[in-house]
Amino acid sequence: MHVEIFHDGLGQPVYLPLLVARGKRPGPVFGITAAVHGNELNGIPVIHRLFEQLDTKALRGTVVAVVAVNVPGVLLHQRPLTDGSDLNHTFPGRADGTVGEVIAHRLLERVVRHFDSLLDLHTASFGRVNSLYVRADMTNQQTAALAYLLRPQIVVHNPPSDRTLRGAAAELGIPAITVEIGDPNRFQPNYVKTTLIGVRAALGEMHMLPKRVVAPGPEPVLCARSYWLYADHGGLLGVVPRVTDHVAEGEVVASLRDIFGEVVREYRAPEAGVVVGRSVNPVGQTGARILHLGILADRQRMSELHWRTSRVPEAADEQAGPG
Repeated sequence: MHVEIFHDGLGQPVYLPLLVARGKRPGPVFGITAAVHGNELNGIPVIHRLFEQLDTKALRGTVVAVVAVNVPGVLLHQRPLTDGSDLNHTFPGRADGTVGEVIAHRLLERVVRHFDSLLDLHTASFGRVNSLYVRADMTNQQTAALAYLLRPQIVVHNPPSDRTLRGAAAELGIPAITVEIGDPNRFQPNYVKTTLIGVRAALGEMHMLPKRVVAPGPEPVLCARSYWLYADHGGLLGVVPRVTDHVAEGEVVASLRDIFGEVVREYRAPEAGVVVGRSVNPVGQTGARILHLGILADRQRMSELHWRTSRVPEAADEQAGPG
C-alpha cells in the first residue's frame, strides 16, 4: 500500500511504500522503518525477506513496515532530502514547515503513532562503514530487550535524541531502537540475514510469532557510551583497525599524510574500546571523522543497565552472526 506524504515541484504526490501483514489474531502493532537516509539501503531487503516469510495465519497482531521513508533520497542515491536537510534531525516536524518537517510530521501522525514498538533500520553514511550495532536506551527494560533480541555485534547505550525518529517515537511512549546495518549504498547479505533473524526473534519474544530455536551466535558487546575521534588536521587518512576490533588505550588507530607522503599526524585511542564504525574515505580535511569508539560497560555499569547474558530464541534453520 501507499501513504501520500508530500507533493513534488510538479504538483505530483509522493507516496511512502508500506507493507502490512495483519494476523488472524489481535495483538501488538510492530513497526519497522528503513531508508530514513536515502543511501542507507540494507534495511530494505530485511523488510522484503521478513514479509516473504510471514504467515498471517500464525501471526498475532500486525507488522507494518515503511520500506523507504526518504523516497527522494533513495531515487537520488543520497543521504539527505532534496533540500539538503537531514530527515533524522527534523522530528517531530511541523504541519506547516519545510518539506522535511512536513514529512516528519506526517510520518508520525499517519503511521508511527499507531505502533506499539519500532525498529528504525539505518547504515553508515558515505565514506564510512559500520559494524552491525544497535543504539538503544539500555536503562529502559523494553528497549533493552529489543536491543538484545536483535543480536547485533555491538550494543551502544544511547538515550534517544530529541530530533530523531527514535526520539520522537519515545516521546509518544513507543519503545524504539536504531539498528545500524553495515555500510551505505549496498546490500550486504550476511548483515541482512542476521538482522532478519533478530527481527523474527523479537516477534517471537512478543508472542506475535511462534518461537524457533537454533544455536545462537556470539554475545553482543555492550558499550556504556561511544564517541567519534576527529582529525585536527587535513590530509590522506589511513585507519588501522577494522570494525569490531578491540583497541587498547594509546594504540595507534590512524595516521594522516600530506599529499607528498609525509606523516603529519598519528592518532591514538584515548581509552580502550571497540571499533563501532570507521572512516574509509582516504581524503579528510580538518574535522574529518576517523573512528567511532565504543567504551565497554564494566560490571558495575552492566548491573545498572537492563542487560542479560542468557541465550534467546532465534529463527530456525539459520545461524546468527554476520560475516
